[in-house]
Amino acid sequence: MDTTYKSVQPWLTLLARLVLAGVLAWAAVSKLPPALSVQSVEAYQLFPSEIAEFIGFTLPLLELALALLLVLGLATRYVGAASGLLMVVFIAGIVSAWARGLNIDCGCFGTGGQVGEGETSYGFDIARDLGFLALAAVIAIRPRSPLALDRLFGLYR
Repeated sequence: MDTTYKSVQPWLTLLARLVLAGVLAWAAVSKLPPALSVQSVEAYQLFPSEIAEFIGFTLPLLELALALLLVLGLATRYVGAASGLLMVVFIAGIVSAWARGLNIDCGCFGTGGQVGEGETSYGFDIARDLGFLALAAVIAIRPRSPLALDRLFGLYR
């Protein structure tokens, strides 16, 4: 491996950690109060009401927890993988809504729900989440980065 890459890679991972943490924190905060998140989940018409409500209440908490762990650099590889898995789930939900002809806002950053015909942005939403998935992949594959608590525990030196 090239020495320039070896010296730059940890900083790229730090940047990916902080950007993805910011995205997840923004997504979580924008879904508050939880009724907004529940409304977004219900719009996908994938789950019974009780399960959609549970997901709607817990999703912002999960996003906040992942964001905090990314900022701290704790369990970085696992948090990167979990964040990537979350992005895959989001992408699958958007693809499902698009394929079924639903006219909804994804609810990724705030209120979701029904929108008028032609007001969806599924292609953009998927492309954006693929970008976030790429950040998560960088973190999971190359977790070593500065300012990470993982270093205190002897991980990813």
